[in-house]
Amino acid sequence: MATGPQSDPDNPNGSPKAKPNKPVRQLTNVAVRFAGDSGDGMQLAGSQFTDTSALLGNDVSTFPDYPAEIRAPAGTLAGVSGFQVHFSAEEIYTPGDEVDALVAMNPAALRVNLAAVRDGGIVIVNEDAFGPVDLKKAGYTDNPLDDPALSSRYRLIKVPISKLNKAATSDAGLTVKEAERCKNMFALGLVYWLYGRGLETTLKYLHKKFAKKPNILQANEAAIKSGHAYGETLELFHEQYQVPKAKLAPGTYRKVTGNDAIALGIVTASKISGKKVIYCSYPITPASDILHSLSHLKQHNVITFQAEDEIAAIGAAIGVSFGGELAVTGSSGPGIALKSEAIGLAVMVELPVVVISVQRGGPSTGLPTKTEQADLLQIMYGRNGECPVPVIAAASPSDCFNAAIEAFRIATRYMTPVFVLSDGYIANSAEPWMIPDVSTIDPLVIDHPTQINDDRGFMPYKRNADLSRPWAIPGTPALEHRIGGLEKQDETGNVSYDPANHEHMVKLRADKVAGIKPAGEPLLWTGPERGDVLIIGWGGTHGALKVATMKLNEQGIKTAHAHLRYLNPLPQLGDLLRNFRHVVVAELNSGQLRMLIRARWLVDAKGLNKVRGQPFTIAEVVRAIQGIVAAEETAQSA
Repeated sequence: MATGPQSDPDNPNGSPKAKPNKPVRQLTNVAVRFAGDSGDGMQLAGSQFTDTSALLGNDVSTFPDYPAEIRAPAGTLAGVSGFQVHFSAEEIYTPGDEVDALVAMNPAALRVNLAAVRDGGIVIVNEDAFGPVDLKKAGYTDNPLDDPALSSRYRLIKVPISKLNKAATSDAGLTVKEAERCKNMFALGLVYWLYGRGLETTLKYLHKKFAKKPNILQANEAAIKSGHAYGETLELFHEQYQVPKAKLAPGTYRKVTGNDAIALGIVTASKISGKKVIYCSYPITPASDILHSLSHLKQHNVITFQAEDEIAAIGAAIGVSFGGELAVTGSSGPGIALKSEAIGLAVMVELPVVVISVQRGGPSTGLPTKTEQADLLQIMYGRNGECPVPVIAAASPSDCFNAAIEAFRIATRYMTPVFVLSDGYIANSAEPWMIPDVSTIDPLVIDHPTQINDDRGFMPYKRNADLSRPWAIPGTPALEHRIGGLEKQDETGNVSYDPANHEHMVKLRADKVAGIKPAGEPLLWTGPERGDVLIIGWGGTHGALKVATMKLNEQGIKTAHAHLRYLNPLPQLGDLLRNFRHVVVAELNSGQLRMLIRARWLVDAKGLNKVRGQPFTIAEVVRAIQGIVAAEETAQSA
């Protein structure tokens, strides 16, 4: 946690001062990627580097990239795990397109990640891991470290990390395998030195984590200190680099991932409503961390329930709502499919349930650790019958906090289930988040009726101006009412098979959702109000699309970016669409939102689509828009 921007005029980023024989060059921003086998601890190294950089006052954005297999064979391409950290003296929105420094712990990590390194970038390799067996596993016929093309294009730094780590940890009394696990700390110490980062944050982490395992603590501490010292003595490093503090608004900050922020938003909804919140879930990648986070927050009126399956989880959540408390469930695409029938039940009985969907690559099991936005149509229409549900899509890790609270506001005001859409990229990426003052957040006022609302008795489906029905708690005297999945008679709630009543109720439920007033920003806008190109996006593509839009305007292409946070009901875009010659819908699927935009406003929207399990880069968005504008100019001149 960092408290506001603070500065030392002699040491602007709070990092260790380099010795005179190593000049220090100041940089505005840097992207570092740690890559190795899934057992090499790259996620830990990356997260520790992120924490340290955030505490030094840099703006940060991260991209953890996990293997899709639970435990792929060691040393293979499928088992490569990566963690990219972009840290900056300016406000940033993405983990960075190109990598300035790559740490590759084995040949497979080098092969998978080398293309991301910019020309002239630093490539640090563990040369001890480049033996014949490991080279063969990675698909190399020859050792790439001996290829002159590699050292001519990049600043190749060959370090015997395994050997040096073994020497550093030799006095700790560990087994060979235990000592080998410390090599990520050696690599981290080396990169800390390279970018002028101190060791204090990670040393505190190690002391806390291994307080009861002194020999493992000793080994990790020795490894990270040795890596840091090695940077100073290695003659191949002729300079250090520093990235000063970012000019962030004063306040108290912490690092959050999207899953962290959703959990905090759920707890905050409980605080501002005075209600218990009960999270009913079945573990599934990449949504499981929401359950993990909430399970540690029981002191904040939070109850977590790990169900035996997805259907039980949504069933329990509906029961929670029926009982008058805040109900929430979470899953990913396959689990949402299993919950669909019960979500239809929540629509029919009109009870507030927040449903979080953290999207991943599909179909079926697909790519469970990779990101995708291909569940939109399932979320919108994947239930039997006419079954509309409001949908909010978070735009960034920190925006997940806002989206969760907004979902509870809409669910309880309009008496309906509400979807919150996240994705694997948002869920696992991290950024600094200014902790809000809870006292400044508007209360979530919930009214449970205690009196009969009609001369005929209690009418459970008699609607207010928002078309929502009363939320009567079971056991309230004289307010007993029928509930279930069969169609309801208007106002009374009695079972009805009357055709005209069914059509009337279908229309009422649809009109209720269509008339929902957003509880937050319906869309985020970047750029001019009219021009050449309007880019429409949603979800985790926000950062790349926003920065691409700014770059395109710098190039003279008048571009705007409308990032939709509310997908059902959609914001009113009709007039905006007519202000641009081209409309481009950018999404990590084959064109699902584009189909909805074209159907709603009959606009010839073009698609910018990617289905590779990876987020957009800024460069590929810029190239795509440049191509569209160039094609138009060519057609006009023909």
